[in-house]
Amino acid sequence: MSARVGVEVPIIGTDSIKFIDISVPDVDDADLSTTSSATAASITITTSLTEDYCSSSITGDPPLSFIWRIHKSQPKTLELLQLSATKDFPGTTGLRITFPHALCPFAYVCQNQSQMPAFSTTNPYLLYALTISGVAYLIKLRNITAYSSLPVLPRDEVTQFSLNDRDSSNSEPAAITSVAATAGCLAVGRIDGSVTYFQLGLLHHSTPGFVNELRDDSGIGRLWGFMSRGRMVGAVQDLVISEAHGLKLLFVLHSDGMLRVWNLCFRSKILSHALGIPNSEGVTFSRLWVGEAKEDASITPLAVLCRHNLDIRREMIHVYRLHCTLGDKTVLSVESSMQDISLEEGECIDVKLTSDKIWILKDNGLLSHKLFHIDTEDARCYTLQEEFVAEQLFQSSELSSDDLLWITYSLFSSMKENIVPFVSAIFIRRLLLPGVHHNDVLRSTLLDYHRHWTDMEFQSLTVDGLKKEVRSVIENQGVSESPMSVFCHWKNFCARYFHYWCKNNSPCGLLVQSSAGAVCLVRKNSVSLFRDLENIEMIIDGSSDELVDLASFGLDLSNDESERGILLEVLRCIISMSQHLGKPASAVFYESLISTPIVSSEEIVPRLLKILETGYSSSVSSDHISDLGGDFAWEKELADHKSLRKFSINMLLSLHTLSKKATSWSKVLNVIESYLQFLVPRRIIQKLNAEMSFDINTSILVQATSQIAKFIFESALDVLLFVSYLLKISGQINMLHDDTSRIQLEFIPMIQEIVSEWLIIHFLSTTPSESPSIEDFSSQLSSLQIDNKTDRRSWNEKLGKCDFTLAFILSLTFHTSSGDPSQPSSHCLPNPQEIVNLVRGFTSWIIWGKTGEESTSFLRRSSEIALILLRHGQYGAVEYLLTIVEANSRREKVSRSIQDNDGDWCILHHLLGCCLLAQARYGFQGVLKEKKVCEAIRCFFRASSGQGASKALKDLSQDAGLPNFGFDDCASPAAWKLHYYQWAMQIFEQYNISEGACQFALAALEQVDEALSQKDDSSGTDVINESDTTIKGRLWANVFKFTLDLDHLYDAYCAILSNPDEENKYICLRRFIIVLYERGAMKVLCNGQLPFVGLAEKIEQELAWKAERSEILAKPNPYKLLYAFEMHRHNWRRAASYIYQYSARLRTEVDLKDHQRMSLVLQERLNGLSAAINALHLIQSEYAWINPLFGGNSVHNESYPSKKAKKLVKEHLTGSDVQAQRLQFYIDVEKLEKEFVLTSAEYLLSLANVKWTFTGTEKAPSDLVDLLVEANLYEMAFTVLLKFWSGSGLNRELERVFSAMSLKCCPNKLGSWPNKLGSSSTRMHGLLLTSSKEEIVVHGSPDMGPTSQNHQGNAQWETLELYLEKYRTFHTGLPATVAETLLRTDPQIELPLWLVHMFKESRRERTWGMAGQVSNPASLFRLYVDYGRFTEATNLLLEYTESFASVRPSDLINRKKPFAAWFPYTTIERLWCQLEELSNLGHMVDHYGKLKSLLHGALQNHLKQVKVDSEDALSAAAC
Repeated sequence: MSARVGVEVPIIGTDSIKFIDISVPDVDDADLSTTSSATAASITITTSLTEDYCSSSITGDPPLSFIWRIHKSQPKTLELLQLSATKDFPGTTGLRITFPHALCPFAYVCQNQSQMPAFSTTNPYLLYALTISGVAYLIKLRNITAYSSLPVLPRDEVTQFSLNDRDSSNSEPAAITSVAATAGCLAVGRIDGSVTYFQLGLLHHSTPGFVNELRDDSGIGRLWGFMSRGRMVGAVQDLVISEAHGLKLLFVLHSDGMLRVWNLCFRSKILSHALGIPNSEGVTFSRLWVGEAKEDASITPLAVLCRHNLDIRREMIHVYRLHCTLGDKTVLSVESSMQDISLEEGECIDVKLTSDKIWILKDNGLLSHKLFHIDTEDARCYTLQEEFVAEQLFQSSELSSDDLLWITYSLFSSMKENIVPFVSAIFIRRLLLPGVHHNDVLRSTLLDYHRHWTDMEFQSLTVDGLKKEVRSVIENQGVSESPMSVFCHWKNFCARYFHYWCKNNSPCGLLVQSSAGAVCLVRKNSVSLFRDLENIEMIIDGSSDELVDLASFGLDLSNDESERGILLEVLRCIISMSQHLGKPASAVFYESLISTPIVSSEEIVPRLLKILETGYSSSVSSDHISDLGGDFAWEKELADHKSLRKFSINMLLSLHTLSKKATSWSKVLNVIESYLQFLVPRRIIQKLNAEMSFDINTSILVQATSQIAKFIFESALDVLLFVSYLLKISGQINMLHDDTSRIQLEFIPMIQEIVSEWLIIHFLSTTPSESPSIEDFSSQLSSLQIDNKTDRRSWNEKLGKCDFTLAFILSLTFHTSSGDPSQPSSHCLPNPQEIVNLVRGFTSWIIWGKTGEESTSFLRRSSEIALILLRHGQYGAVEYLLTIVEANSRREKVSRSIQDNDGDWCILHHLLGCCLLAQARYGFQGVLKEKKVCEAIRCFFRASSGQGASKALKDLSQDAGLPNFGFDDCASPAAWKLHYYQWAMQIFEQYNISEGACQFALAALEQVDEALSQKDDSSGTDVINESDTTIKGRLWANVFKFTLDLDHLYDAYCAILSNPDEENKYICLRRFIIVLYERGAMKVLCNGQLPFVGLAEKIEQELAWKAERSEILAKPNPYKLLYAFEMHRHNWRRAASYIYQYSARLRTEVDLKDHQRMSLVLQERLNGLSAAINALHLIQSEYAWINPLFGGNSVHNESYPSKKAKKLVKEHLTGSDVQAQRLQFYIDVEKLEKEFVLTSAEYLLSLANVKWTFTGTEKAPSDLVDLLVEANLYEMAFTVLLKFWSGSGLNRELERVFSAMSLKCCPNKLGSWPNKLGSSSTRMHGLLLTSSKEEIVVHGSPDMGPTSQNHQGNAQWETLELYLEKYRTFHTGLPATVAETLLRTDPQIELPLWLVHMFKESRRERTWGMAGQVSNPASLFRLYVDYGRFTEATNLLLEYTESFASVRPSDLINRKKPFAAWFPYTTIERLWCQLEELSNLGHMVDHYGKLKSLLHGALQNHLKQVKVDSEDALSAAAC
């Protein structure tokens, strides 16, 4: 029976080797091509590629191993890989060579032993290969990295030839059955038993002696070839070329069991032996292996694989001794089979022989036997990685994966919504575990779920990316399904993964370095080594016979056989309990420790004990009846109850038996305590040596550490469950109170500490490293301490990958001992026992440090490890590590003693704070970031408050970010805290985390007074060489900055008020105003919430300084802010001054070329002028003026001198001083109003697309009114007139305006008359819009507004009527002006009725005739006469003469008074003369004659009436 003594250790990274692709060129040779075609038709190679093939060779010193593989899926491609302990690993580069034709399962690599140094240096290696078409290749290989830029092998480095063409025989060649090679020689065996070798690499193929056929005899056989060939032998089954004792020997195994050995140097046969095997019927001789021959020994081991083709196929390996006698003639002899090894289960894959051992690789394990040992039961078995992967993915048992769901439901029955994420986290963690994770396997599995990537895309995925992809696959299977369904998806996924893992990573061959004893397993897509079991693994897995020699394992037990028996019973109970709970229990416990737990890990053990007591929760079956089926759920529940009853009874009986055997529980506990000491990581004192690099030994060390740590962690957990179970049923097993107290107070804390230590070791060896943050990339590179061979880019590529764990980073600091014989040589791969020794040293270094002293606390050691990880940006790992250590310290209730222990507690919290702070900066956002910041703040405060913090943190390496404070340890606690808080403030500020920086700035302020008040006891001088004001000023300035960054404006202003340093205060105030301005929050200064407390003048100065130096169109505008600020303070005149200054700068500084921008700027000017006017109206009239040259702040002008000339104006003036000062230079309300009017006009003109610029003079330009009228801006035109003109000037301008308005009512006649507002109609036409609407306007479209520039018709008449009615009160002659303009423009125009009424309505009361105001009926009559409107003139005269004659009786007396009536007799005379003249000229004689008669009659009657009235008046006067 074979005993398990070791396990496979995968070399991490060999699944992701980067291959350089290169192809073999076709030789363009006519002879070769002809031969190749002939060969393809005639030759047959029976050794075609039916399975994946691999082999290896070892060359050089130090040993360099070559591994080559040919996959059956790619028969033309050969993969070549170098394996060396001195090479950096992972990251090894391989060579992938593509041949023109498919290869047979053969290749060989050796050193180039050419006598020409140039070839041996440039091409140090030779590669032999053979295609199935019979073409052999010899390739002179360079170093693999030299092919990075070569797509095709150079032709002069490739030799190829056809084996069939070069054969010396002329008969048809037999099929090739076996091939072997060595340096300078290629041997082939054929199906007819013949063997030929070619001196390929030594001679040219045309040289005699290049091809040699090995015959049975050297003399007669050459003459009698036929007779020589008559002695038939079996087909060549296998060929092996071996060099021993200076001889190059070719071993040939024939199918009939004949073994022949040929001396290739002399081409002579030196051995022909028939292998005698009992019961050889149906036996097939398959393979031959030749072992190593020691220089001082004459025995060489041979091994032959035989397959028995009986009813049951069985394989057996027969081992022989080959004796070699050297002398004048070399004599070989073979002893009969000395050792027969039956392979009962599993198929033999490969065999390797050393001088004393035989290694047999089967598809289910690796066997090791001592050579020539009579007892074949001493086989040592090494398990393969398939067993580990199956266990991790719950594929080893049908119930193990289901138990995970059952146990999870039972533990978290009250939090069922968290079960699915928890179970998913377990599966993802195990899938990506080093040794389980495999790139090709995961990609193949995801391909089944239709996830496709390119090679580059998949290689670029980090751990987080892989987790995201796997989660998405599971989630896409069912979004809202039950936990059972999700679990089934995980189960199916893992089953697929395990299937591909076994398929894509199957074992292919062995590689044994005899000099070092290393055993290497070559898989299809990876490489592994084997290690021995650790002692604890052998104890747990061993039998009762092996427990007898417990002392050899280092277990401290007395020689009393009873203690060994007690330990045996205890282990049986522990194993029974572990088997009952199953592997999922440890998986759940581990996940609760390693990730954010659903419940505390301390609660997991009691819940597991409850499962041992009552079984799984009954709700599991009831909740999943629909998923499982009613029958299955019921059967499962019954089976669980049955198993629980059986376990409870057996456990109780076993414990009673144990109690009786030990006679007391105290003795049992003593044995358990001795066993616990065996679980504690060993202390090993290590010697310093060169720093380790990332070589294969490091990869093996990390993976082996994870395996051993996992096993001991689970073993310690089993012990914890066992002693907790004893405590729970102590009453049933009659345990004394002292024993229960001992378990509770000593054992459980001890076991928990052991569990935590191995948990940390396993965590470090399995947790992938974090990718460097983009922002922190440069600092990460600068902090690395890597030897010159490691490329920094390669380092960055490794971080964040599944196969690069935290332990690789720690290995940079881990040193090995070169003087210890148990340690491996740095030039060789480690043997199985050396791997265990390496793990012991590494775990000792992690837990105990370099010296391994017991005085070193793990608290300090964890801080040292955390510091290493922190330097390399592994923030998540540091947080977890320190959190676990802190939790253990709290659980042990020794926090107070820890604080007294040289400041280790302070260092821990300081490093934890640094880690959390870095995470907040790089890894989190939102609520999680705020949480990290709060935790970091708490850690830094706790670090500063511990005893011994000053000395401990001062001694801490600067890699932690702590500066040298520059004072001795005798500094006071307050001074220490002051400096520490300032450092914390700076580090938070560096990371742009203002909240934390503000808290530490305030904390530092609390320490200032106390720190400055204390003296240094040794020197009597101040510890801090700065004044109180300087320190507080600087700190308050920082508080201001941080609160301002946090947008806490009120707190920031309070920090300004609290600052005792005046210079700092004003600098902060200026910054405060600038920030408020930039954020648009200046209303804070104006809403009355901030107490100015003497800072009002300074605030005004800063605002004014900001206004003068800001762009005038900046938003928000500083002048507006100043206006609001002064208005809030009731400083009306300053407010008016600032806002007027704003308007003035807009007028002088802004370029108004853009029409749209011009309108906006003018509107701003209007708003500013309006605000200034409103402010001045709040002041008494004698003080309602401003100085336009500055804003009214003389202090501001002194503090901030300007290049502009200024005149000081005193505000507090009275009486005549006020008037005198105002005479110098001022702007009062009236001037502001005039400017407002002109600016309004300019604004309206800009809207009408008419350009006019205000020049700043107090008088309006003469052409402004003209432009306003032309733009139909009549209201604005009249406003300007009324503001700037009066008296006759106003009348004159009114006449001009109304004359222009009248002209617009006669557009058809405009060109015939001169225009006062322009030279001609051309000017007005030039102001009209040129859009397509112009034609519509000309034709009188009613859709246009009444104020349109081109509008003609009723709208113009209505406008004229409106404004004439409004403004004729200012000038009564306006109707006459309008009528005269109209008649002058168009003498035939029909005056509007409303205009005629204005003339008629102007007559004064109690007057008769045509008298009145300026625009009276007489004026109208005169206009009619002047412009030839004789008919209208006659009718108007007749109207008023009749009105005069038909007065009412009541008014008759008044009419007769003197001067009561008046008529324009001169004009009437002119009318008569004009009618007379026209009649004489013959124009309209009848019409004018009629008018004359009417006029004559009217005048006669009127004169008669006047005569009568005159007489009556005279009579009345005489009376």
